[in-house]
Amino acid sequence: MQRDFLEPGGFGDALGNDVGLLRTAIAPTAAVLKAARAAGMVVVHTREGHRPDLSDLSPAKHRRGNFPTKIGDAGPMGRILVRGEDGHGIIAELAPIPGEPVIDKPGKGAFFATDLEAILRGRGIDRLIVTGVTTEVCVHTTVREANDRGFDCLVLSDCTGSYFPEFHASALAMIKAQGGIFGWVASSQSLLAAL
Repeated sequence: MQRDFLEPGGFGDALGNDVGLLRTAIAPTAAVLKAARAAGMVVVHTREGHRPDLSDLSPAKHRRGNFPTKIGDAGPMGRILVRGEDGHGIIAELAPIPGEPVIDKPGKGAFFATDLEAILRGRGIDRLIVTGVTTEVCVHTTVREANDRGFDCLVLSDCTGSYFPEFHASALAMIKAQGGIFGWVASSQSLLAAL
């Protein structure tokens, strides 16, 4: 839920996407975040971004997309998807509070080149509730990575979003296909009722 993806002037906007389509996930996610904190659940935040020297940015990822604005270029909120820049930060409505781990990831998935698995295993966590954007990229990749590592995942349909509504629907369908091949999908209201 980074500014670079959800706010005008960020990377998503620079690529020509309608960031308003992602903003519908903010209010339901805020309600889940509040309930999770009240229930004493562990909340972990993730941010896609690279070191300022871009040493962790592969040439393939850097050239992909062929857009005039690339990762590391200057934008209205600082250098695009670079750690420490304003655009790299999580939006104010969903900001971490002290004690909540923040995982900086150089890839799409939250497990690639991070200590997320160690943090979860160290706390005895084997079930994840996944929210975020975009559904078909970071969310999907993270859920697949988690599934391969033996974690059970629940993806909240209204706490995820895409610049392409058809991709959002397809990604959710793939996750829950065949009895939950990668995980399960539910609405935030169902989770809140259960909590």
